[in-house]
Amino acid sequence: MRSLLAALLLSIASTAALAVSTDTLYAPPEPTAKAGDVRPMPVRQAVGGHTQSDLSVRWWQWAASFQYRDSPVADRTGERCGAKQQGDVWFLAGTYGSAATSRTCRMPAGKHVFFPLINYVVMPSSCEGCLTCERAAAKAQQMTDDAMGLFAELDGRSLESLRDHRVASGRCFDLAERAGGPVKIEPTASNGYWLLLPPLAKGPHTLRFGGSLPSLRQELIYTLIVE
Repeated sequence: MRSLLAALLLSIASTAALAVSTDTLYAPPEPTAKAGDVRPMPVRQAVGGHTQSDLSVRWWQWAASFQYRDSPVADRTGERCGAKQQGDVWFLAGTYGSAATSRTCRMPAGKHVFFPLINYVVMPSSCEGCLTCERAAAKAQQMTDDAMGLFAELDGRSLESLRDHRVASGRCFDLAERAGGPVKIEPTASNGYWLLLPPLAKGPHTLRFGGSLPSLRQELIYTLIVE
């Protein structure tokens, strides 16, 4: 289990930014936003009691909970985009490798949308006990310090100030928490650039996003059908 998750997740590489404990908790539901009015939510804004740092951890645990053949990250069409979605926030997967990927995803109305432009995760490997939380967090930050070419477009309109959306996991976590079984993969830490969008209006939307690290490039095009 450990080797399978490590092989899958090291091929994604992902990031997040300095989210602090003073993050503003977000309680009331966001009104549905028209495409022209959508702005990424500030990095300190939370949804349903979960900070964006929390959401980045939950995203990684979600992504790590699949076998490769069932993974939304490996999906080439979008047919798996609804797998294991929970709560008020809908996760969009990145992709393995650097090839541009297009997906069509049907999702329910009223859900916030959370996804990485580019991100990186650091976890223990075969060296049992040799990785500390501090070293994992420092490595994840170092690997994403040189992020380049961040971009995000919704229905042809560029979303701005993307470098304001760096999010770090903040705390180390067990990557295998949602995978089931006795194996734990901890301490794990992540860092990267993430966007949290308010609920979109019903109907089709085109979302394009991505970015690059020295060792990784990501480009996704999602046709989101909100229904």
